[in-house]
Amino acid sequence: MTIELIVFISAILFGVLLYWRESNGNGLYRFVNKIVNSKELQMKKGDRTGFVFQQKFLLRLVYVAFLFLIVSLVLQFFTPFKPFGSYNGVSTFASSVVGTVIGTYLANFVLKSGKIVDEKSNTLTDMVSETIEKSKEFLDDITTKDEIDDAIEETPKVEDTPKEEKKSARERLKDKGLM
Repeated sequence: MTIELIVFISAILFGVLLYWRESNGNGLYRFVNKIVNSKELQMKKGDRTGFVFQQKFLLRLVYVAFLFLIVSLVLQFFTPFKPFGSYNGVSTFASSVVGTVIGTYLANFVLKSGKIVDEKSNTLTDMVSETIEKSKEFLDDITTKDEIDDAIEETPKVEDTPKEEKKSARERLKDKGLM
């Protein structure tokens, strides 16, 4: 169980690294796209899609599983390690695929939140400045409470002023001919 946990955590870190690398450039994906697709179906110049960057979950899972399958097959046939020789190898394969996919989503979250913080940094400083000014005003209001009480006591009472006589709702309806 310990080796699977280590592989899982390493796979998460590998997923973060893979996503970050593809967010900076997608040359390998462009190359594969040029080989596989016809001229009409190839990616546009400004498209930044990669194997894991800006992909849907299912395609991301397929690409990551295919990557680890290729690595496992190379290990199986060209080295003395036999990853598919036992249950532990299959479990490690599954842990690495799931960990890498989780790592790509974790990197996506971190990169997007960093961009949002960069975009909102000016408005955040303005909001903090406004909050500080409002709190200063609030503290000033609290400290000058005695002056406010004196001002309230000095204001003369407003006597009842005669109100204009308004028509009742019934009378207004009668004037309109609705009743």
